[in-house]
Amino acid sequence: MLFFFLILYALATVVLFVVGIIMMIIASSNNTSVKPGLKLLIASVIMVLIGFGACAVILANS
Repeated sequence: MLFFFLILYALATVVLFVVGIIMMIIASSNNTSVKPGLKLLIASVIMVLIGFGACAVILANS
């Protein structure tokens, strides 16, 4: 069950990262603000850090 949630969390993080990159590319080509895409990228990086921390805690306690 834990493995399923880990895969789901990783998938959500990858989707946020890819959507953020795409939003930034589209916004920069249209000369508009890239802030929404940048916010998604920052959120995905924070999610990766939290995910690695949770994995470390789980592995340390097993």
